Amino acid sequence: MGKVCLVTGGTRGIGRAIAEMLLNEAALVVVCGRTPAGVGQSVAEMEARWPGKVKGKAADVKDYEAVQQLFAFVDREFGGLDVLVNNAGTGKFSKVSQLSVEEWQQMIGTNLTGAFYCSREALPRMGTRGAGYIVNISSLAGKNAFAGGSAYNASKFGLNGFSEAMMLDVRYDNVRVSTVMPGSVATGFGSGAVGEGADWKVHPEDVAEIVRMLLKMPGRTMVSQVEVRPARPKQAGPKR
Repeated sequence: MGKVCLVTGGTRGIGRAIAEMLLNEAALVVVCGRTPAGVGQSVAEMEARWPGKVKGKAADVKDYEAVQQLFAFVDREFGGLDVLVNNAGTGKFSKVSQLSVEEWQQMIGTNLTGAFYCSREALPRMGTRGAGYIVNISSLAGKNAFAGGSAYNASKFGLNGFSEAMMLDVRYDNVRVSTVMPGSVATGFGSGAVGEGADWKVHPEDVAEIVRMLLKMPGRTMVSQVEVRPARPKQAGPKR
């Protein structure tokens, strides 16, 4: 591949799996996460397997100044950007009446505004290289509302709309935009344990494989949206 890639929320879960897939494809990878300790540990683990190929910086993507500093870091370390994976996300699930203003702002800021901030910084850099690819990791919750999901649904519905509009904005600039919408994934996202439901849920590596296939598509072809769901979801037991 030989591309320079940035994966937000790349220290664990889906983002970590995507970062490792990209490293396996001979990419240069920068990951970010919210805490210096988490970034440091993840980068050290990946550096042991791919020395000199991975860098990391702590950044809260809902903070535009932090995002600008993150992209300046990418420039210094690897000299440009070819692929952006907007994966950073957070979720808090409760009724609207019980959802705090801070929780609302956290989800909209991270899941939606963060993708805008990062895309806004990425596009000029891709322009200087003549091409680029932005992959937004959304959710089936961006198409299917559920009780208790008001802020999360809003952020992901918004991300899907943002992604589609941006795709139309930049398709003639040789920049492709794809949205990947997983359903239930076996990660520690939200309140679930990492191993919980691992026997039936989609695995992070499965999402990473989809991203790999998107990036491998010929330049003449763009897959705008991908829905991902467990093949055999857990079924409710018999009513008694």
